[in-house]
Amino acid sequence: MKPIIDVAQDFGIPQEELELYGSYKSKINLSIMDDYASQPNGKLILVTAMNPTPAGEGKTLTTIGLSQALNVIGKRTIAALREPSMGPCFGMKGGATGDNKARIEPSEDINLHFTGDIHAISSAHNLLAAMIDNHIFHGNTLSIDPKRIMWKRVLDMNDRSLRQIIIGLGDNNGSTHESGFMITTASEIMAILCLSESLEDLKDRLGRIWIGYNFSNEIVTAAQIGAVDAMLVLLKDAIKPNLVQTIEGTPVIVHGGPFANIAHGCSSVLGTKIALKLADYVVTEAGFGADLGAEKFFNIKCRQSGLTPSAAVLVVTLKALKYNGGVAKAELDLPNLEAMQSGLANMKRHIENIKKFGVPVVVAINHFSADSKEEINFLVQYCNELGIRAEISNVWADGGQGGVGLANAVVEAITEAEVKSITQFHPLYDLELSIQQKIEKIVTDIYRGKDVQFSAKAIKQIKDAEQLGYGNMPVCMAKTPYSFSDQPKLLGAPEGFTVQVNGISVSAGAKFIVVYTGAVMTMPGLPKTPAAERIYLDDNGEIQGLL
Repeated sequence: MKPIIDVAQDFGIPQEELELYGSYKSKINLSIMDDYASQPNGKLILVTAMNPTPAGEGKTLTTIGLSQALNVIGKRTIAALREPSMGPCFGMKGGATGDNKARIEPSEDINLHFTGDIHAISSAHNLLAAMIDNHIFHGNTLSIDPKRIMWKRVLDMNDRSLRQIIIGLGDNNGSTHESGFMITTASEIMAILCLSESLEDLKDRLGRIWIGYNFSNEIVTAAQIGAVDAMLVLLKDAIKPNLVQTIEGTPVIVHGGPFANIAHGCSSVLGTKIALKLADYVVTEAGFGADLGAEKFFNIKCRQSGLTPSAAVLVVTLKALKYNGGVAKAELDLPNLEAMQSGLANMKRHIENIKKFGVPVVVAINHFSADSKEEINFLVQYCNELGIRAEISNVWADGGQGGVGLANAVVEAITEAEVKSITQFHPLYDLELSIQQKIEKIVTDIYRGKDVQFSAKAIKQIKDAEQLGYGNMPVCMAKTPYSFSDQPKLLGAPEGFTVQVNGISVSAGAKFIVVYTGAVMTMPGLPKTPAAERIYLDDNGEIQGLL
């Protein structure tokens, strides 16, 4: 690794704008936005993927590798990524910093405590929770109804046993009532941090947080609890984006980490906007498949921030195609052209969906050593017939050099769209639509469902939100990432299904409505054999098993 000071200086970031965390990590001061205010923005590239499978698609790997490849072909490029949560690191997925020759460093630090941002978010969230219960304990002058407190606790770990709990048990321990934990990445404060554009904006958004209702059926906010200034103190450093590097020295801004299945799935607006002032091209990602992460990137992040993407890269693997074609995980390395052809329907739908936002698409075929040449050739030909550029990405094995073809294809797609004036980015729906209409629009146009069934609870919550003046916000769908539907095992490109909406919540500070579908959980559980069982310190004090 280069010293992070050198990485920064290569891209015009002066040392006085850095707050160093050792030699290889740094915060970037927000004042840099003033220094580069007159600098034109670079071009924003979104990396997304098919629906995820147990084999892994390599979306983060491709994002890192593409940023390296763009620098190889002479395009000044920065990557902007989310910070990994420790829950998945010790759960099912393991680390989330790329791998082999398409990796960001220092990877162990980034996957674990990093610069403390997620800890700060957990602390701010739980401070508010503690102050709510303390307010009730000391007289409850706001008349908060303990049975209608919506603000739970958070923890940056997968722990299903904490999903529903009873607090206040025992003598003199406050009001006894039901509560629970969410994973920190599902916290509204995580979403707020990622969508805020200044400390002032952050403070305003924190004050808007709904914590529950009083006995008169009125909303109570964090500002009324008196927690906002103390929360802001805890978040004063976390709002500053983090600067690290790839193993080839490409700068990477890693900031924020909301999941895309239960939150909005994108790295911070501030990190992205800083990168766009410093580079000609910025490569960012959105979580899970394009039906979740990309949809929220376009409809929430870009809409709120005014960002305009120049292109989208859809990561595809032969394994993912075969899995969506009905092949079991253990047999995904075996050639199976028929199953791969069947799985193409999933890829095709994601391509069609991205085009609905007016953004050109390039397919990145993340290459594995067991891939069949016949299947690769068929896939490339199929994409060509759709009018889509498709390039093999060998960034895992060869780093930036392995992504040169992909990088050139992306640049060509952007240039062609600009010349022909065919890039006309737009969100999927108008905010003036009702909450129910926006949900139905996503279900029918993106998921291809036939209908939406709203529970009685969801109907009442939607009515309440609209009566309180929050009906004109975008919606953030909480849904399984494994299927276009709300049923994880319904693979491929299903149609005609009904999505079950069980409830909604108003994230007034993040300025979107969270919609809960199917059996989605805001606190994941560990698998039968968690990744934690293979992570250890070796005799040299080095971390093993995390990547």
